[in-house]
Amino acid sequence: MSTFQTATIFVATVVLFLHGLQGFSQEVQAAGSSTFQSLLGKLTKTRFRGFLLGLGITSLVQSSSAVSSITVALVDSGAITFRNSLAVLLGAKIGTTGTAWLVSFELASIGAFFIVAGAVLGVMPVRAKIFGKALFYFGFILFALDLLSGSLEPIRESPFLRELLGATASLPLSVLIGVIVTLIVQSSSVTSGLAVVLAQQGVVAPEAAIAVVIGASIGTTSTALIASAKMGSAAKRAARANTLFNVVGAVALLPFLDRFSAAILAVGLDDGKSVALAQLVFAVVVTIPFLIFLRPFERLVFKLWPPSTV
Repeated sequence: MSTFQTATIFVATVVLFLHGLQGFSQEVQAAGSSTFQSLLGKLTKTRFRGFLLGLGITSLVQSSSAVSSITVALVDSGAITFRNSLAVLLGAKIGTTGTAWLVSFELASIGAFFIVAGAVLGVMPVRAKIFGKALFYFGFILFALDLLSGSLEPIRESPFLRELLGATASLPLSVLIGVIVTLIVQSSSVTSGLAVVLAQQGVVAPEAAIAVVIGASIGTTSTALIASAKMGSAAKRAARANTLFNVVGAVALLPFLDRFSAAILAVGLDDGKSVALAQLVFAVVVTIPFLIFLRPFERLVFKLWPPSTV
């Protein structure tokens, strides 16, 4: 198989993965959008409830981009306060790490089962049909990941593509790659899942894959920023706050990224699970301080973007 054919198959499987993830997110939101909005209003009265809600919903939907965009919209409508939205956004940062773990445990091969089960439910009565679509797309995600893993086999033997995909890239460059890829696909779950697969297949060094998922945490904030562009000042401020804590966390880690990666790899997990662990540890370490000092962070955001400037 030629390099061009290999690259084309690789890109096609990434597109399938992205399509499956988007479809799954949309179907889950369609099945429970009114419930989700009601829960946000009721369960964000304290920062910890909001945090747990953001974590739980994002773990289900596996799209922090979707949850952050909905949260920003609810701030704009007045359904939740700006302060409470911050806790939800912080929870979403940890919740989105689920995709990397799913990929790292190599569960992609069971995707066909969920596709069939979803298709069967899809011809059932209306209520079951809704959940059938969500199940179908969940299987689609796993199936696409399985195809993606297979498509990487020829790449392992191609020095050119190995270098192109970042096997020899510096860690700062890998962080930048993570930002750019996530800006393009508008999903950190896609980027992190891809990074795990590349590390598992030996196409990229695990250190580079870890740096990519760190960069993805910055790139994923663009969705909420775009969504808030035509909204009110509170929504814009929430989207910018989401970007701020993700950027601050990544930039703060950057000087220590090599030592952070070495510490994660020293745990002794395989490369794929190491990447997933790094994403989880990074998300927790960055999120908890912001959650504890939520009010000072809120005051900082208002100083940076006072009402007159938003």
